[in-house]
Amino acid sequence: MFPKNTWYVACTPDEIDAKPLGRTICNEPIVFFRGEQGKVAAVEDFCPHRGAPLSLGFVRDGQLVCGYHGLEMGCDGKCSSMPGQRVRGFPSIRAYPVVERYGFIWVWTGDAELADPADIPVLHWAESDEWAYGGGLYHVGCDYRLMIDNLMDLTHETYVHASSIGQPEIEEAAPETTVDGTEVITSRHMENISAPPFWQAALRGNNLADDVPVDRWQICRFTPPSHVMIEVGVAHAGRGGYDAPAEYKASSIVVDFITPETDTSIWYFWGMARNFNPGDQALTDRIREGQGQIFAEDLEMLEAQQRNLLAYPERRLLKLNIDGGGVQARRIIDRLLDAERQASADIAS
Repeated sequence: MFPKNTWYVACTPDEIDAKPLGRTICNEPIVFFRGEQGKVAAVEDFCPHRGAPLSLGFVRDGQLVCGYHGLEMGCDGKCSSMPGQRVRGFPSIRAYPVVERYGFIWVWTGDAELADPADIPVLHWAESDEWAYGGGLYHVGCDYRLMIDNLMDLTHETYVHASSIGQPEIEEAAPETTVDGTEVITSRHMENISAPPFWQAALRGNNLADDVPVDRWQICRFTPPSHVMIEVGVAHAGRGGYDAPAEYKASSIVVDFITPETDTSIWYFWGMARNFNPGDQALTDRIREGQGQIFAEDLEMLEAQQRNLLAYPERRLLKLNIDGGGVQARRIIDRLLDAERQASADIAS
């Protein structure tokens, strides 16, 4: 259903600062915590003593302590001690490769020997003072591929987000989809149109007039396993659109990390990175609030869509030209899944 030999965003650092965090990733219950010297660790959320979730415990001296009987686990999944008991001979539980980078905790749920931190995508905006970022997390009851479909075809904005970022010109502008290796890019450009409410506010946030015609762009970039970065923005019409000088536009990157929880649920890490007025925290907060409301509108639709698909599994869905980005993304995912299955079969034989 989902590739495992890859890096997924599991949580944000603040989620594990106070206590361990239990979170299911790719159908695997995992507990995340800070071990010795504050280094992040991830192990099975299963105490080998009586099967209690280790996420209900606490951290002491860099060891994860089970909240049921006090069994202590190391970051490597080995039992280290237990009051009045000899437990060092206990079998280890699984430890997962985990990396803290760019303001996220990344986990690898596949073959640990294949985990290379260099494969974590580079997020240039996360390390630059010239960019500001604000985001959040939603739990959504849908197949992760439905969210990818949603983000690679923004035609739905006209209907689902009519009061914020939607406008008829979106569906009137034909999208263009290309594939570059394992990256899928769907682009849409609109010229000499009115800015919708969200982008009017963004123009004001960049000290630009918001009541003049604009050129607007949406460039959606999918990379495996389920990351979608969307370059979005508006520029005063006739100034070059996407390539307009900074003093005439408001542009951002919509950040979407989609992490499968189960076959029909996801952890959706969303946000927006912008490179105008990065020091204005109040602007960051307003954009985050507005974006959070926009994404909340998607949730109702996606969860209802998932319920319909489960109720009518025999129904075949239609594909239109606007679905090109999602279709190509699914083909890449399918190739990755086939490669993993073949590798497992080769090992078994």
